[in-house]
Amino acid sequence: MESGAAAGPVAGRFPFPYTPYRIQEQFMEALYGALEAGRVGIFESPTGTGKSLSLICGALAWLRDWEEKRRQEEARLLALGAGGQDALSPQQARPGSADTAGQPDWVTAFVQKKEEQDMVDRLKEEQIRRKKREDRLEKIRQNVQLKYAAKRKRCEEDEAKRLLQLSKEALSQGAGEGALDQLDHNEEELILAEYESDDEKKVVSGLEEDDDDLEEEHVTKIYYCSRTHSQLSQFVREVQKSPFGKDTRLVSLGSRQNLCVNEEVRRLGALQLINDRCMEMQKNKHEKKSNEENEGKKRRVSRTVCPFNSFEQMQFLRDEVLVEVKDIEQLVSLGRETKACPYYGSRFAIPAAQLVVLPYQMLLHEPTRNAAGIKLKDQVVIIDEAHNLIDTITCIHSAEVSGSQLCCAHSQLLQYMERYRKHLKAKNLMYIKQILYLLEQFVAMLGGNVNQNPGSQTVSQTGTVLKSINDFLFQSQIDNINLFKVQRYCEKSLISRKLFGFVERYGGPSSAVKTNKENQKVAGLQDFLLTLQQGSDKEAGTPQSPPMEAEQDQLRTASPLMQIEGFLSALTNANQDGRVILNRQGTVGQSSLKFLLLNPAVHFAKVVEECRAVIIAGGTMQPVADFREQLLCCAGVDPARIVEFSCGHVIPPENILPIILCSGPSNQQLEFTYQTRDLPQMMDETGRILCNLCNVIPGGVVCFFPSYEYEKQVYGHWEKSGLLSRLAARKKIFQEPKKANQVEQVLVEYAKCIKRCSQTGGQMTGALLLSVVGGKMSEGINFSDDLGRCVIMVGMPYPNIRSPELQEKMTWLDKTMPRAGGQTPSRVLIENLCMKAVNQSIGRAIRHQKDFASILLLDHRYTRPAIFNKLPQWIRERTQVKPAFGSAFAELRKFHRGKLDAL
Repeated sequence: MESGAAAGPVAGRFPFPYTPYRIQEQFMEALYGALEAGRVGIFESPTGTGKSLSLICGALAWLRDWEEKRRQEEARLLALGAGGQDALSPQQARPGSADTAGQPDWVTAFVQKKEEQDMVDRLKEEQIRRKKREDRLEKIRQNVQLKYAAKRKRCEEDEAKRLLQLSKEALSQGAGEGALDQLDHNEEELILAEYESDDEKKVVSGLEEDDDDLEEEHVTKIYYCSRTHSQLSQFVREVQKSPFGKDTRLVSLGSRQNLCVNEEVRRLGALQLINDRCMEMQKNKHEKKSNEENEGKKRRVSRTVCPFNSFEQMQFLRDEVLVEVKDIEQLVSLGRETKACPYYGSRFAIPAAQLVVLPYQMLLHEPTRNAAGIKLKDQVVIIDEAHNLIDTITCIHSAEVSGSQLCCAHSQLLQYMERYRKHLKAKNLMYIKQILYLLEQFVAMLGGNVNQNPGSQTVSQTGTVLKSINDFLFQSQIDNINLFKVQRYCEKSLISRKLFGFVERYGGPSSAVKTNKENQKVAGLQDFLLTLQQGSDKEAGTPQSPPMEAEQDQLRTASPLMQIEGFLSALTNANQDGRVILNRQGTVGQSSLKFLLLNPAVHFAKVVEECRAVIIAGGTMQPVADFREQLLCCAGVDPARIVEFSCGHVIPPENILPIILCSGPSNQQLEFTYQTRDLPQMMDETGRILCNLCNVIPGGVVCFFPSYEYEKQVYGHWEKSGLLSRLAARKKIFQEPKKANQVEQVLVEYAKCIKRCSQTGGQMTGALLLSVVGGKMSEGINFSDDLGRCVIMVGMPYPNIRSPELQEKMTWLDKTMPRAGGQTPSRVLIENLCMKAVNQSIGRAIRHQKDFASILLLDHRYTRPAIFNKLPQWIRERTQVKPAFGSAFAELRKFHRGKLDAL
């Protein structure tokens, strides 16, 4: 990093790729101040104001200055140490002068001197280690030849390994058939290894532990996390373009799904399967070593180890990562080229990195964080795109399993135990029996029998019941089982992976199963799985079940135990922090058990406690009260430590026209409550408003509805009434698809249509996109320039307060939170959820300084002060309230005509 720059946050002192806007300077100053003072900050900077660059330059400028101060302090201490080594105090020379009343002076002085000397020694060691690392990285930077030498060495090693393998195979041919009695070739891989102990041991991720560099001290760093891999890649590209791009040691972390370069493992598709296969290969590597040491004993079936898991190659990859800033894609290419695992190689780079870029899940979920080797003590964490942070933490720590999955897992595990009973050690059998009992009791709680087909068992008492964790454990009679130990067993033994391999081998209708005695039981598993599969296919067709994603589908049928492990883990939360929801539908198979986390602060508390500073940032963070109260104060953060920063937009005031419209063209009052929004006159009035607007607004118009169902209902009504064809004469109509994989195609067509219309002229003036709040289009997609000249919000997207989960959350808040401004916490929650969704959606239109758009909020309730004040400040300041449609229409026409003339 660059050094010798400003020691404090002075405007203009932040290195920046261009002259920053004033609001960017303010943002960086506030950020620098928060990091320096060790605060927890809530930072809001509207999209289009260069938030990413402000975060990068502000935070890295602070880190550069902090490192410089630390270097100066080290130099001062080392100089003191070097100068005063032999200068013993007079008392040390005269040990006889002990003070009988208390501690002798010379002892006190000696202890103090010893502590100082230890500190100096520690600093010297640190300096040597740092120098070693810097020299190594500099050598790589300067000497391209090193790379080619390393590459050639790898090729030679690969060839030697191949020849050795061929020799071994040639020698072992004809040396006996199976490895163990009654087991098919390679079937030993499915047997659980002996489970040694219940005590959790720290396992280094399958790599040699004796290397110095693994013990490398974690330097002070910034952890930056965002929601998606594409957002993280975008951030890394911004770092590359920034003045810090050349001198920052940055590492990108990701899931195995994104980073694995072993094609055999990647082909498994589902994340859980990839994780388990990878961990199994790690285990095989350890076992292979111990087997080689015990060679000459009973021959064992060779187990697959990952060819990319080479310690030496991963060290090489680590250094390459630290030398030059790389995003995930570049990291994967490097992994393929160097035959080194990017997933583990990138973790090696964490201690020395200055900036670690990672997805939410990795930072917010403690077991994942620990597994990745992330240490938060005295570090800085920046959470970007954090408007949904509370929901994200809740989702990460919640879990759901269906009756089908529970029965399926029970059947698979029972068949597995029967087949391999003679080969399993006592402790394995004990835990398998415990898991079988748990599954049996869970199904009983749904009103079913685990030994019968869940698809044909009808539930007598349908409905939803919520229970505290303790009540659920008592009523299901599992309170005598130590769930922590069962959870640890699942994790360490990789039982779900073994079970998946077993089902893969014997469960599919296509696998040829011998009909000897051993296999008759297994043949029964096929038939049972087929009936479950048909049962779940029927379920998928029922109206209440949403379309399942392919990966989820694969997991549910392939290894239900993986899903169930998540539910068991959730049950280990404290009783007051969550609830178990028993959702009993038509059949046992359709019913489900769900763990709902009520208090996300318990999982966030460790982050804010350990870190030096935490910054929660986003484009639209309003309303911020729930971050402050539900997350930070509940996590024990001192209110004095919390700092808030919000800045305006870079666009001039005349480039945005927000209007709250209270009534339509036929003077129908606009109020889209659950009771009134289905009325034909409300749907007609909405259509008339859109028809009028599409006559005067060029390019793209994006209209948000509260839900998919309501959008579909309104569309159907317009089709019947003829309003749709009137709309279609001016704008081509597109609807947001429900399936994520179709979104891209709709957006491409939408953009093409707008471009075509602007070039050809004529009656058709662009396109109208009917979207859904909280859907794919309301987050992360930019409707800049002609793609979004007007954003319309139909009604207020309040959440469904009839949802049992939401009702429970409201009850919990009213019990645990104080009233604010005369409103109950539950009422505030409902309004905040609604306005967060509105702010996210309407923020889609303005994406840069020269952009312009109008925003139309169709509902008179937006004028209520409690609601109005929750709009982002930069929109609120410019909003006009229009009781009648006429003046609103005139204002809109004037705005868009003026902009067209100016273009």
